[in-house]
Amino acid sequence: MSANTSNLYDTDYGLWLASQIDSLKSHQWDDLDIDNLIEELEGLNRSNEHALESYLVVILTHLLKWEYQPEARSRSWQGSILNGRKRIARLFKQQPSLKPRVAELVPEAYTDATEIATLETGLPADVFPTECSYSADQILDFRFLPGDEELPY
Repeated sequence: MSANTSNLYDTDYGLWLASQIDSLKSHQWDDLDIDNLIEELEGLNRSNEHALESYLVVILTHLLKWEYQPEARSRSWQGSILNGRKRIARLFKQQPSLKPRVAELVPEAYTDATEIATLETGLPADVFPTECSYSADQILDFRFLPGDEELPY
């Protein structure tokens, strides 16, 4: 690898990326910036996990609001739940190995969701259970809503 390739990573990411792609396509292994490639690949994996957790927070927030503030239920909440579930389904299509991470990410996502739901509803924090009462399957189920209702899709 040349010093210019490594410097490109810090000075022109797009050009660095193009050069790495060209090197890979042409099997020029000595031109690869291995350390930075590893860092980028690890970052890509982390960003997908962060996206998954973010969608879980949104879904859980709206499920909590749906369950504990029934008088304010709205199609907007349903839309947010559906959008989060669709985004997660797309993530799983691209990276099925993320599926087992849901159960691991739910506790922290739930903590964030209860804080947001408390803020958005004005309800006291102790209204919400300290641990998530929804299973991973329920959280991802396109039809699930707490209570007797189901989403119409």
